Amino acid sequence: MPRFTEEQKRIALLLIHGPKTAEDLNSQLNIPFNKLTDELKAMIKLGVIEKQGFPTKYALKKNIASEVQKRKKIAETDLNKLRIRAFIEMQAIEEELLKKQLDKLEDAMKKDKSFTLYSLDRAKIDKQGEYYSTYFEINFSVKDFVSLVKFMFFYGPTSVEVVKPSKIEFSAQDLQDGLIEMSDMVQKYSQTIHKMLSKQELDKFTADLYK
Repeated sequence: MPRFTEEQKRIALLLIHGPKTAEDLNSQLNIPFNKLTDELKAMIKLGVIEKQGFPTKYALKKNIASEVQKRKKIAETDLNKLRIRAFIEMQAIEEELLKKQLDKLEDAMKKDKSFTLYSLDRAKIDKQGEYYSTYFEINFSVKDFVSLVKFMFFYGPTSVEVVKPSKIEFSAQDLQDGLIEMSDMVQKYSQTIHKMLSKQELDKFTADLYK
């Protein structure tokens, strides 16, 4: 699903109830008309909405409307305050192996009780040199700081964005539990790296890490 600006999200939520003219949207959303027109043009270009009839009305495309309704329904019962958008890149030397890795990760995310999953979209698999590569775009919420720490370590996202809220508070206990979890994972990674690398390789790894 395309990424919306805040204004586009408001437009999309209103269009769930049916097609509307630009004037209808302007009066109900209180978005300056020039700004509204620009957002509508952008949403058409993204393939999110379409024009219908005369006078011209704007409507969500069916697949987009379905996705917006699904997310809205999930949000109604989601008690988690922290909403996250992340990308996870994956690659493998064989396409079938990569597909199996994707299936495994998707299954793990759907079963993980630490998250409320809004959407999980796979990009098309591309071959780059000897490797096949792709990525997941994931939109989800987490219940606490510990869950966010686990996501970072277990799923290894290449980028993470906090969608909302603009500010959040964690209890001291939640923060403490998350830091303990983080410390334990870092120690395990460190022990594994020490076993795998020679002293010369380890020295180079440490030097590169602290550049």
